[in-house]
Amino acid sequence: MAAGVVALLALASCSTGTGGSGPDGAPASALEASAGALDLDNGWNWSPQPNPMEIGVTHTQRSLDDTENPEARQRGTEILSSLGQEYQNHHLMGFGTLNPEPAPDQYEWDSLDRRMQLTEETGGKAMLTLCCAPDWMKGGPPGVTNWDKLEDDVRPEYFRDYAELSAEAVKRYPQVDRVLVWNELKGFYKQDENRWDYEGYTALYNEVYRAVKEVRPDVQVGGPYPVMSSVPPDSPDASDIRGPWGALDQRPLDVLEYWLANNVGADFIAVDGSTTNRGEQDAISPVDVGAQKFAVIDDWIKQRTQLPIWWAEFYANVPADAQAGYDSPASTVSTLAVLQAMARSGSSGALLWGPEGSDDLEYSSLWTPAVEASGGQPTPLTDAWRWLIPRLRDGDVELGRMQGTTLGAFRAPDGSALIMNLSADPVPVPGQEDLPGWAVVPLESAA
Repeated sequence: MAAGVVALLALASCSTGTGGSGPDGAPASALEASAGALDLDNGWNWSPQPNPMEIGVTHTQRSLDDTENPEARQRGTEILSSLGQEYQNHHLMGFGTLNPEPAPDQYEWDSLDRRMQLTEETGGKAMLTLCCAPDWMKGGPPGVTNWDKLEDDVRPEYFRDYAELSAEAVKRYPQVDRVLVWNELKGFYKQDENRWDYEGYTALYNEVYRAVKEVRPDVQVGGPYPVMSSVPPDSPDASDIRGPWGALDQRPLDVLEYWLANNVGADFIAVDGSTTNRGEQDAISPVDVGAQKFAVIDDWIKQRTQLPIWWAEFYANVPADAQAGYDSPASTVSTLAVLQAMARSGSSGALLWGPEGSDDLEYSSLWTPAVEASGGQPTPLTDAWRWLIPRLRDGDVELGRMQGTTLGAFRAPDGSALIMNLSADPVPVPGQEDLPGWAVVPLESAA
């Protein structure tokens, strides 16, 4: 198969603006020739995808809104439409949507309506994160929204009110078939005890679960959505689960243990995490080393539950000598390395936080900022994401690593493949130019 594989497109060209060069200026044709010359049947370790995996996006503060540049927004909308039927996740309040119930029984759905309309118009599937809560449920006055308190938790006496608001939301949006209850346990932390308030969160979750299932039994409900942080091995919060990336923080593990034992029902388990230790930014090279943390967490969870695992957020950092950002080739490759680790370990889903690029978040996105007149352009991740969506969802992708090199790959049954260099170091290809650092090249099988 490998000798007959020809390159379809060099994705890395998107990052440079030259239209025909890779991450270090190599012509696209040279990338195609080098990737096409790889023998994928020899010198590679391949593992089958154990189960189907869906990848999607979470719309955040700015995401193709009518306040952005019209031409850029149109280009971004075309990109989103081209991705097919992937999940598009929205928040009930915050991260681009306004307060849905400023005062008791006074609903204002306009901003969430617009986001749901975007999903419908672009052919996506709707998901809803049931976070955050109106101020009056957190001790504030009715009719007032203080955005500085967005991430405060709901007071226990208002758990039922929040559950009723959640039920109203899923009734209003029948297209929503999956909900996440809350986000990263925001506000649910016992500072004096140095631990998460998993009892309080689980009580809120159970109220929401019952209310949602009462009005929409078909909706999939999941939690608890903790940040699966890691820390240096000598940290007092370190667990005994360790790797070259550090040690898992014991506190989110405690959250999962309690929630699994005390929830009244769940259709999936939601988590999030990053490739680096808490408070650190620089990743290990090659980037699939840090990405293995996601597989370790998946394995730990699967020892305790058969619930499908969804990564509600994931953050793929880059090494110190690489540039991070929404249009960075290094960030793109790091993101793909994380997806490969998730797919190999049996994750059922993963959501990219912020499909629209932002200078405030140094991670991959799918189009450049639409606030700019020149925005709405594809990034180095765009075509790779488009390639992966249907194939990972089918569940029959092979996941590969080339021995003695920094090359990784996804391979589909039809012979198409997605090749990536997991470091900044070029990889020699006999008879061809080196495959540059951070190169990403999709291949389709020859006719």
